[in-house]
Amino acid sequence: MLTGKIAVVTGSTSGIGLGIAQAFAEQNADVVVNARTQTPETDALVEQLNGLGTGRVIFAAADLLQQTEIEAMMAKVKSDLGPVDILVNNAGMQHVAPIEDFAPDKWDMVLSLNLTAAFHTMRLALPDMKNKNWGRIINVASAHGQVASVNKSAYVASKHGLIGLTKVCALETAESGITANSICPGWVRTPLVEDQIVARAEKSGRSVEEEARDLLSEKQPSKQFATPDQLGAAAVFLCSDAASQMTGSSLTMDGGWTAV
Repeated sequence: MLTGKIAVVTGSTSGIGLGIAQAFAEQNADVVVNARTQTPETDALVEQLNGLGTGRVIFAAADLLQQTEIEAMMAKVKSDLGPVDILVNNAGMQHVAPIEDFAPDKWDMVLSLNLTAAFHTMRLALPDMKNKNWGRIINVASAHGQVASVNKSAYVASKHGLIGLTKVCALETAESGITANSICPGWVRTPLVEDQIVARAEKSGRSVEEEARDLLSEKQPSKQFATPDQLGAAAVFLCSDAASQMTGSSLTMDGGWTAV
């Protein structure tokens, strides 16, 4: 159980982030759900998560492309709940194009959200973690943090960078009771991946489900999507005493994608 622990999960109103937030709530942690804006839908989600355990669940809006909003979010968490014990950097975005056609503004956005935002949340959370001699940093990278694919230069670069940042943090905090690890999913049927599948279907004229099967066949030998629930369970494990000597690691859940 994570009773008494305060967890921030960025990009947590859907997909992998929501799966991790749900898992933490079920473990009785106090959970901070994050998205760019607060809406009636996010309010309903927070209410739902509040019913899963004994911890408190709150919403913190922040545009993670903006350093000042990240700083305001982290300050709000400390004011409303207390110092952060568990930080999960999950928010991310994708843009697909060959390098020579890759719009520079898209490159900047992908690197800013997928990598720089994680740096900012980490630098803000680490002092309190060090003061308590306990902390868990979990960065949601990707199989693309270990291998490349065509037309995904910014995403691949950002996820490789996120794994490297995680390893540096692990070394810097090795004697402090803090661990820093990456989770590297393969294909998970998140809204981001669903958009890619739909785009493929529109281009090919085939059904969405046919394209989903082909997407899996190209990369993921298990031919099954990993699920947000499975990734939530992995995050809970990384917060457990059993994982206290696991730091600087990349926990891969990709159906065999990176095994070859």
